[in-house]
Amino acid sequence: MICVICKHGTSVDGEVTVTLYRGSTVVVIKSVPAMVCENCGEYYLNEKIFRRVYEIAEEAYPKGLEVEIVRYAA
Repeated sequence: MICVICKHGTSVDGEVTVTLYRGSTVVVIKSVPAMVCENCGEYYLNEKIFRRVYEIAEEAYPKGLEVEIVRYAA
């Protein structure tokens, strides 16, 4: 797939760190499977992985922590 951001690179399988913010909480999810542009590093998550990332974030926010760092698990 040609990257929609840089229009030059192609996306390959890889892993990324996703950082999400809500209010004063930051959730960092490491080792998330993604398609990553070889040129600019932009990443794309498929729907299943996106939904899991969202679930992980929703579980972290109610804890009231300022920063939550977790490793992705399907």
